[in-house]
Amino acid sequence: MTPMGRVRAILGGSAGNLVEWYDWFAYASFSLYFAKTFFPKGDQTAQLLQTAAIFAVGFLARPLGAWIFGLYADRAGRKAALTVSVALMCLGSLMVAVVPGHAVIGAAAPAILTLARLLQGLSVGGEYGASATYMSEMAGKHRRGFWSSFQFVTLIGGQLSALAVLIVLQRLLTPAQLGDWGWRIPFVIGAALAVVVFAIQMGLEESASFEAAKASPLPRSTTLGLFMKHPRETAVIFVLTSGGSLAFYCYTTYMQKFLTNSGHFSKDSATLITAGSLVVYLLVQPLLGLLGDVIGRTRLMALGFTLGALTVWPIMTTIASTHSALLALALICAALVFLTGYTAVNAVVKAELFPTPVRALGVALPYALANAVFGGTAEYAALWFKQAGQEGGFFIYVAAIMAVAAVTAFFMGDPKGLGLIDD
Repeated sequence: MTPMGRVRAILGGSAGNLVEWYDWFAYASFSLYFAKTFFPKGDQTAQLLQTAAIFAVGFLARPLGAWIFGLYADRAGRKAALTVSVALMCLGSLMVAVVPGHAVIGAAAPAILTLARLLQGLSVGGEYGASATYMSEMAGKHRRGFWSSFQFVTLIGGQLSALAVLIVLQRLLTPAQLGDWGWRIPFVIGAALAVVVFAIQMGLEESASFEAAKASPLPRSTTLGLFMKHPRETAVIFVLTSGGSLAFYCYTTYMQKFLTNSGHFSKDSATLITAGSLVVYLLVQPLLGLLGDVIGRTRLMALGFTLGALTVWPIMTTIASTHSALLALALICAALVFLTGYTAVNAVVKAELFPTPVRALGVALPYALANAVFGGTAEYAALWFKQAGQEGGFFIYVAAIMAVAAVTAFFMGDPKGLGLIDD
């Protein structure tokens, strides 16, 4: 593959990732405004707790989506799985955009919201495995960490785009207008972008690895075969994802609420601080992906998790006590740089653990299971500790899970030496 051909494949394969995660994070970014539309009773913490519960419900659908789309990507192709998943996300976003509030249809409103999040969970669960596999297979042998890091570049880009829409709407609309109807605008935008990306992905080339596997006599991807033949690899991905996802949602989606609910910042300031930290987080992904190619990707993971586990408590407690937006921004950026040791190279490390016929399912399913258990419940757990008056317990919880991931990364060995993608 020529350098320009590789760039086109990486950008095309990641375009759907950006839209998928824009839609996914639009829910978290705008929940401060629409929580009372669906849950009118209780104070702000109680309303956010209920929207966080529905956010977690979406994660419960992700393992099912990972299973369905993982099998589909291994049998029908990475390109086919990517296009179907982005179409499903479009449907979920449209449902959120048009559903009436509790005042109009009563309990049916949160029920429909939950259904929309389930559809989005299916979509995102399927997107990760297909995207990680496709980009790792198209990345080339020598700079695979660098090229596959763009999966998280687009993931962060999706979250940053959702925050950018929020910042613009905060400038154009009053808080009352945002709470009444303005929060629906980002979901309309997400549905429209999904249509554009669907057209782009229809023109992608399938990966050479999949085409070669399709013509080989190797057995097809099966769920039983994954757990029977690759139990160690599946467990490793689950543990690594547990630490990475919990920390990711702590420092990104929950951080905006933490700054206002536990810190001393307004909603507008919290949005700007979060957006600034995400810009830094996006920019360092390729740099640390390249560093992983040089020093070893699992070594980079172990270092990032170790630094992250050691700094959760001081970073979060300092943010909660400071009135300085610059200090809060610097601390969040430091935490995200440590986390980049995992996020920049996680896709390729996981993909290199599996042979081609089972790669998409092997990457997607344990990742989605760990996300459902640890990532999807991060916000809910944080708010639960907060409501119980033991907020520090959440910081200890995050540090402990990251420490387990650090030990796992240190002892897992380097899957690059297996050469499974190259073969």
